[in-house]
Amino acid sequence: MCAIIAIKIYIQENNMRTVQMTLDDQLIESIDEAAKSLKTTRSAFTRAALRDALNKLEINRLEQKHRQGYKAHPANKKEFSVWEEEQDWGDK
Repeated sequence: MCAIIAIKIYIQENNMRTVQMTLDDQLIESIDEAAKSLKTTRSAFTRAALRDALNKLEINRLEQKHRQGYKAHPANKKEFSVWEEEQDWGDK
């Protein structure tokens, strides 16, 4: 069984807008339990979870871009050798 809940999310300049989402009952129960244990509201918990998910997507996008850059332009063996004498591993 599914339930429809209304939550508020931040949009530009911290204005709030009510949106509807369809979530299954078990997910709502889990959200409510987590929100209660964190002493927050369902809406606040959901906003934080959505922000975290968006941040994770951005990190994954940047990491992929980084990997593609090194794949297209691999590091040269001599690229970092200028720093070898500067390294200190504490074993000297």
